[in-house]
Amino acid sequence: MKLSKLTLAITAVLGAGVATGASAIDLYVDTKTEQIYAKPGPGRVHMGSFVKEDAPAKAADKTAGASTNKAAEKKPDETADKTADKTANAATDQTVATELSNVRRDIELKSKMMGARLTSDIASLDERVKETEKVHIAFHDGAPHFVSKDGNFTFAVNGRIQAGSQYNFINDALPATGNNLPNELNSGVTIRRVRLGVEGSFFRIWDYKFEYDFSRGNGSVESGITDAFVRLNVTNPFSVKVGSFKEPFSLEEATSNRYLTFIERHMSVNAFVDNPNTYKTGIGANYAVPRFQTGIAFQTEPVGAWSSASTTVNVAGNNSRNNGAGDQSWEGIGRITGRPWMEDETRFLHVGISAGHTAVNTQYTASGRVAGTPSAQGGPGGGMAFFAFPGTNVDRTSVLNTGNLSIGERGEPGSRRIDSYDRFGAEGWLVHGPFSVQTEYLRTNINGLGYSGEHLTGYYGYVSYFLTGESRTYHVRNGAANRIRPKQNFQLNGPGWGAWEVAAGYDYIDMNSGVIKGGQADMVRFGLNWYPHSHVRILNNIIHVLDINTARSTIPRTAGFHNADLSAFLTQVQVDF
Repeated sequence: MKLSKLTLAITAVLGAGVATGASAIDLYVDTKTEQIYAKPGPGRVHMGSFVKEDAPAKAADKTAGASTNKAAEKKPDETADKTADKTANAATDQTVATELSNVRRDIELKSKMMGARLTSDIASLDERVKETEKVHIAFHDGAPHFVSKDGNFTFAVNGRIQAGSQYNFINDALPATGNNLPNELNSGVTIRRVRLGVEGSFFRIWDYKFEYDFSRGNGSVESGITDAFVRLNVTNPFSVKVGSFKEPFSLEEATSNRYLTFIERHMSVNAFVDNPNTYKTGIGANYAVPRFQTGIAFQTEPVGAWSSASTTVNVAGNNSRNNGAGDQSWEGIGRITGRPWMEDETRFLHVGISAGHTAVNTQYTASGRVAGTPSAQGGPGGGMAFFAFPGTNVDRTSVLNTGNLSIGERGEPGSRRIDSYDRFGAEGWLVHGPFSVQTEYLRTNINGLGYSGEHLTGYYGYVSYFLTGESRTYHVRNGAANRIRPKQNFQLNGPGWGAWEVAAGYDYIDMNSGVIKGGQADMVRFGLNWYPHSHVRILNNIIHVLDINTARSTIPRTAGFHNADLSAFLTQVQVDF
C-alpha cells in the first residue's frame, strides 16, 4: 500500500464536518437512528443548510441565520454537532480500518515474498558451502594437506633439505703413488640430500608415495627416485605394497635419515645395505602393531644406476635393459621386530632380526670377460662390490673397498664370480626416558665361483641422552626411531630452548675374509644435537678413526689409507616437512 492512501484517510478524519461543497445542501438527522439524510422525512430533524462557496456573503449569512433559527426552534446546536461528529467519525474509522487492513495484507504478502527469497538465498549459500567443503585444505607441519569431504582422497607434499659441512683437523695418510689422487679426505660443504615428494590415499584403503632425491644419481633422472609405490591397507595392521621402496632390513636403515642420531649411518649399515641402494623395485607385505612388526619383500634391482656397488645390468652401468644386458637380479628379504618389554612409549626394549638372499647376475662379454670390467681389479660394470667410508658427510671416499667380486675371464684360473650374497642382522634398542642405547650386528656371506665361506661383518653401539628430558620415539609401522618433538620449542625471547641431545658410540667393520681384501677399520664418534623445532635439526659430530688396516688391498686408493690417522668435525642443518 502506498503512503498516500493512509494520508487520504487521515485527511478525511481531520476534515470531517467541514463544508466544502460547491452549492447549498440541507441535512437532516433521524432522532431515533441518528443517521444523516439529505431529504426531509418522518422523525427527521433539520440540522442546517450548507451554502455554496461562491454565493454572496449576505445570502449566505441570511440563509445561515434562517437555518440556525429553525434548528434552534427544533433542537439545540450541541445535539446536532455531536451527531454529525459521531457519524463522520464512524465513517472515518471504517476508512482507516479498511486502509489498515490493506496495509496489513501488503505487509504479509511482502513478508512471504521476502521469506521465500531469503530461504532460497540460504539454500544457495548452503550449496556453495557444501561445494567448498568437498576439499579441505590444511597446513600440517608446515606442508599443505588436501582432504576430500568424504575422506576418500588425501594429498600432501613432503620434502627435506640437509646441508652439511666437513672439516678434517687430522688428515694423515700415506702419500699417493703414480697418477693417483692424494690419500686424504677433503674438507668442504655439500647439500647431502634434497628431496621432494607427494603422498596420500584414495578410497581410504589405498595409499601412495613418490619421492625424488635431487642429490642422487649423478645426473641420471631415474636414479633420483627413492620411494615410488602404491600400498593396499588390507586391515589396520596388515598392508601390501608394489613399487620402489626400502628393503626391510636393519634397525638403522629402517630409520629415516631425518631421525638418525648421528649425521651418517654406521659403516656396516652403509656398506651392506645403503650403498648397494636399499631402494629396490618389487612387492612387499608388512604387519605392524605397537608391540610387534614384521616385513617381507621380493625385490629386484633399484630404479636407475646408483654406483659401482650396485648390481649392474649392462656395460654402461645403467638399467636401460638393452638386449644382451643380462637378466635382472632379485632378492627375498625380511625383518621381524618387537618390544618384549614395554611400560609406555618412553620406556621399552626393542629387539629384532633381519635376513635376506640376493642373487647377482654377472654378465660376460662374447670374449669371456666380465661385462664392463676394465681390469682384473674390477670396476664399474657387471658383478658386485662393497665399500665403506668412516662416517663423513662431504668427502665419502671409499676408504675400504672389496673391489668387484666378479673378476677374470670365464673359465680361466683365478677368476671369481659372485652369484649371490646372504645378509643377516641382529638389533637391540633400549629407551628409558631421556636415556637410550642402540646396537646392531650385521654379516654378509659371499657365494659363487671361487668363494668358500668368505663373509663380511660389522657392528656398532652407542648411547644417547637428552639433556632437556625428551625421549627417543617409536615408529610402529617401521619398527624404528621416529621424530623428536621438543618439550618446548626454541624462542628467541622466550623460555623455550628446544631439545638438546648428547651421544657417543663405537663403530667396527671387517671386510677382510679369505680371498676378499676389502680392509678393516674401527672408529669412535661423538654427537651434540640441537632440535629447536620438531622439523629443524642442527647436528654436530666429531669422528676419530682408531685403526685402518688395508695392507692387503690391491686397490691403490684403498691401500693408501693403511694406518691413516683421520679425525673430522661434521655439521648438518636439516629442515623437513
